[in-house]
This record gives sequence, C-alpha cells and structure tokens, in this order.
Amino acid sequence: MPLHNVIIIGSGPAGLTAALYSARANLKPLVIEGLEAGGQLMLTTKVENWPGFRDGIMGPELMDEMRVQAERFGAEIIRGHVTSVNLRSQPFSVRTSDAEYTSRAIIIATGASARLLGLPSERGLLGHGVSTCATCDGYFFRGKPIAVVGGGDSAMEEAIFLTRFASHVIVVHRRDTLRASKIMQDKAFANPKISFEWNSDVEEITDLGKGEVTGMVLRNNKTGARKEVPVEGVFVAIGHTPNAALFKDQIELDANGYIVTHMGARTSVRGVFACGDVQDHVYRQAITAAGTGCMAAIDAEHYLDELPQHLGEPQVQAADL
Repeated sequence: MPLHNVIIIGSGPAGLTAALYSARANLKPLVIEGLEAGGQLMLTTKVENWPGFRDGIMGPELMDEMRVQAERFGAEIIRGHVTSVNLRSQPFSVRTSDAEYTSRAIIIATGASARLLGLPSERGLLGHGVSTCATCDGYFFRGKPIAVVGGGDSAMEEAIFLTRFASHVIVVHRRDTLRASKIMQDKAFANPKISFEWNSDVEEITDLGKGEVTGMVLRNNKTGARKEVPVEGVFVAIGHTPNAALFKDQIELDANGYIVTHMGARTSVRGVFACGDVQDHVYRQAITAAGTGCMAAIDAEHYLDELPQHLGEPQVQAADL
C-alpha cells in the first residue's frame, strides 16, 4: 500500500489552502474531497469579503480556482467520502467506501455544517435570500426587512449585527423565552429595529418559484394559527455541527464536538492537524479557515521534517522504510 506524506480530509477553503501550502513544500499531498466538495462556499452566490476581488467572486468559482491552484503545484485531489480513520498507530490509515490510504501525517479539514430547518424551500433558496452567516451576507440586505430564526446567543448576535443593514429584523423563536445569555437578550430587546415572533415555527419560506425570498409562513405552535410575514431575507441561526464524528474517541474534542487545537493546528494526536470550521466555533469565515489551513500545512511540514525517516517523495512503499 503506498504511503503518503500527508492526507488532507476535506476540500473547503481550509483543506485546499493546506493542499496548496503542502504541495508547494513538495509534500505531494493527497486530498480526499468528501461528500460536500468545496465546502459551504459551494452554496454561496457572490463572495464580497475575500481579499483581492474588489467586485466579488462567485463561491463555486473561488473554490474552483483554489482547487486548480493546488493541483498546479502537485496536490492530488480525489473524489471520495471517508468512512473511517485509524489515528492510534503510525502510519495513519484513512478508508473510503472503495479504497484505503496510509500517511505519516493527517490534516483534518472537514468543516462544520450549519443546522437547517429542514424545509425544501430553505435548501432551494440558500444563497438566494436564505443564509446561515450574517457576517458573510448581511451587506446584501441593506434597507430590506429580514428574519433571524433562533433564540440563542448566536441568533441574537446575528440579529443585532444585521440591524446595521436591514430596515427591520424579526427574530422567530419556537419558544416564549430566549435561550441567549441575559446580556445578549437585553441588547436585542433594547434595539428598536428588532421585533419578535414567539412560539413560532417556520412552515415555509417563499418564493421558491421566483428564486428569491419574499416572505415566511409561520405557525404558532400554541394556537396553531398561521400567518404570512413579508421579508426579503431569512438567516437561520440554530447552530452548527462540527463534522468530527469520524474522530470521536481518537482525538480530543471540546464539549460541543469541535476538535481542540494547540500551538497552531496541532491536535492531541502527534502528526494529526486540524483547520477550518471543524476546530473554529468563533469566526467561521472562509478567510480564517484558509489561514488555519496554511498553519496546518506548515505545522505538518515541520512535523515531517522532524521525523527520523522523513519521506522526501510520497508513494514510497511502507516495506521500503
């Protein structure tokens, strides 16, 4: 079985930046894309906060450029979904549905998935008025009425942030009290641009047929009454789930399931590094994910340099070492 210098699991901004840096270090990384190749930016229309594109760039186009750039320097990118990993012994092994790979170092860049409401209209309108990131997309809703769905600290932070742009922000919450901390509640209640729809579930986001958000259908879960609320944007803020289940019981995770990193991108397992949203529950931006991807690649390079038998070239048979 061929032995790689480094395997990168994930192909969003973090994974592809790690691929670019490790490829330029002549490590010839193997990138396994995962089910959602390209990460969350593949669901984004125009990205206006990525440095260097003054007129913005479409999310899928940005990811395609990053992919081609990494391949140009020697990264091998393959389609595949990782089904299991073994981080307990060297070399590490990574198994997909149809192959197994081994490596001296692993970079985990599996990201995090925004929790969604589960509505067909929600998925269809992602990037067209439905968003999971106020910092990313708030600018597009200047002077427009919008809604934030959720009741925790993240939802209140997003609602308050969005008042900088929106004409009005409606917070939709399924209970009659918020889960957010008191200080965040006080800030939201004191903001004249924020109002609340209590005990309400979103039944539908309109209008999928038009390809843009025109409103929401809410149902009061106490009375059963339905109402239509006109808005031009819906921000879903009910949390994120780090894609770290593969690594449970093999690597240190925090209480919310995010991979814990130390001194850059190092994890609790020597030779395993993590970058992007799978270890970042604070910033969750494409540019910060890319930055940690760079860190992970440099940390992996230093780790490999320190090994007694560093592989100058990949594809060396384990039996030859």
